[in-house]
Amino acid sequence: MKLLHKFNHYWSLIKSLQTALLTVTGIAGYMSARCPFTHWTTMTGLIASLLLSISGSTVLNMWYDRDIDSVMNRTHHRPLASGTISPSEALWLGLGLSAAGVILAAALSPLYGLLIFAGIFFDVIVYTILLKRRTCWSVVWGGIAGGMPILAGRALGMGQVDLIGILLALAILFWIPTHILTFSMRYQQDYDKARIPTFPSTYGEKVTRRIVALASLVAAGLIGTAAVMVGVKQGALQVLGILSGGLLVMAVLMLFKPNSRLNFHLFKYASVYMLASMVLLAF
Repeated sequence: MKLLHKFNHYWSLIKSLQTALLTVTGIAGYMSARCPFTHWTTMTGLIASLLLSISGSTVLNMWYDRDIDSVMNRTHHRPLASGTISPSEALWLGLGLSAAGVILAAALSPLYGLLIFAGIFFDVIVYTILLKRRTCWSVVWGGIAGGMPILAGRALGMGQVDLIGILLALAILFWIPTHILTFSMRYQQDYDKARIPTFPSTYGEKVTRRIVALASLVAAGLIGTAAVMVGVKQGALQVLGILSGGLLVMAVLMLFKPNSRLNFHLFKYASVYMLASMVLLAF
């Protein structure tokens, strides 16, 4: 029972839903290459390297942010913030998972390994350590990190970084504001407590909603363009168009009739939209 209890605490460090979504983007990027032959060992290595590296970077982020997590109502119960897991345990776990993910990725392809390492670097070093506590524009670098799994997956399938891979990574980058900025508006009091600059606190909610609407439009356009270039079939493109339309309608409604309920629904829908888009892109 103690072992299971410990595992549950470790499991909560990796933010399983977020890790799963980013892993799916990496798989979609790989499958978008439409490789004629995909060996099961390559696919297993791809999934394992993504899970390890993304989980590792997430644990390292939580290790570094344990002080601000302890003062926010939303996060004070997390294992590091509450003292259930020691900082040294989390640090070694994060480093171990990250290193294992990068080593496995490099064994599959040096380019793939380099891109996976770049994702960890941008996420942990640039976004979390250098910028998160200094500027709201840190989310841009977080978005770059978020786009690395799909770019890496595409590069593994193609053997190079190509235009479609860059478009897909940019789509993730522009999707991030819809996901993150709606979240920051919902929990602005928590961010204020932790003294974390956000777009709502820096520029106001009105400007933030405009950014969300514009970013949603660009993200939908980039995903649609990449889907056409990949050769996604007409029926799937129509479904993607409907999903994108829903995202844009909700983002525009937030401009003219903003309310906390719609903001929360948009935050949730953004994740569903990205997951569905990746599935359509892959299959």
